[in-house]
Amino acid sequence: MKDRFERHRQAWTPNEIAKLHQLVAKGMSLKAISKSLTRSEESILIRAKLDKLVIAKKR
Repeated sequence: MKDRFERHRQAWTPNEIAKLHQLVAKGMSLKAISKSLTRSEESILIRAKLDKLVIAKKR
């Protein structure tokens, strides 16, 4: 069962973007970042691509 996110189609806030950058810098996985930010994995991938971030691959 997929997690449901209430943030569907809502704009990213500057605080969320900053937190995304911090979590990526720590090397967290996409799934962990998704749960931390309560956003879908697809949304995070799109934002990361816009900001030219590379998310760690699951090992």
